Amino acid sequence: MEGIYLVKAASAIGAGLALIAGIGPGIGEGYAAGKAVEAVGRQPESQGAVTKTLIVGCAMAETTGIYGLFIGLALLFFNPLL
Repeated sequence: MEGIYLVKAASAIGAGLALIAGIGPGIGEGYAAGKAVEAVGRQPESQGAVTKTLIVGCAMAETTGIYGLFIGLALLFFNPLL
């Protein structure tokens, strides 16, 4: 019976660590958006290309946060021992 509590505790700790993965994309996307605004401010005619690149880059960065969220939820709710 104590093994179940150990698995629950380990799953909760693992889920918390997995959800820390959301910090990186937030910082990265904020930095990228700031640089995109700076680039458009320097060359307004390049707004279309900068915006397209920014959107693709933010979508790629956000996938790591989504993976971390999925792993955290999987550790909490998809545990076969409970």
